Amino acid sequence: MEINIRRIGIEDVSALSVIARQTFYDTFTGTCTEADMQGFLDQYYSTTQLGKELLDEETFCFLAEADGEPVAYLQFKETYDNFPEIKKWKALELKRIYVLAGFHGKGIAQKLMDFFLDFATKKKYEAVWLGVWEHNIRAQKFYGKYGFEDSGYTHDFPIGSTPQTDKWFWKFLKQ
Repeated sequence: MEINIRRIGIEDVSALSVIARQTFYDTFTGTCTEADMQGFLDQYYSTTQLGKELLDEETFCFLAEADGEPVAYLQFKETYDNFPEIKKWKALELKRIYVLAGFHGKGIAQKLMDFFLDFATKKKYEAVWLGVWEHNIRAQKFYGKYGFEDSGYTHDFPIGSTPQTDKWFWKFLKQ
């Protein structure tokens, strides 16, 4: 299987919306009410919302294709809004990394993470960080393999009216 990673353009917004909605649903279904889930998907993963994100020049969004088929995506941005403690360093937030369930275990997430870390290193970021749901142990282990550590900080990440908590993980890069 050939994996290609490419920057997502506005012409890809429909494909991105399909992948974003499916992967988020698969990851978090059962953790909230169906109404909360559908409201969240409509608010954050509509073509309108994702189109706005794609038009933001400071947001980087990449699609992973397996043999030409979109199967995963990655989004990152230099931002400090939700994690004030990270302002001490030049830092890049990994906002989203999602792979369709049928492609788990095929090395796609690893290729996306390698791509992200290579980008951060080349752009001379001092730190990278991300939020991960406190109960998503699989994701926490994945990030741990790449040297991310629990910072000890958390933030609220409700899905609709269902409370959820994310842990902030960080990794400091050697320059």
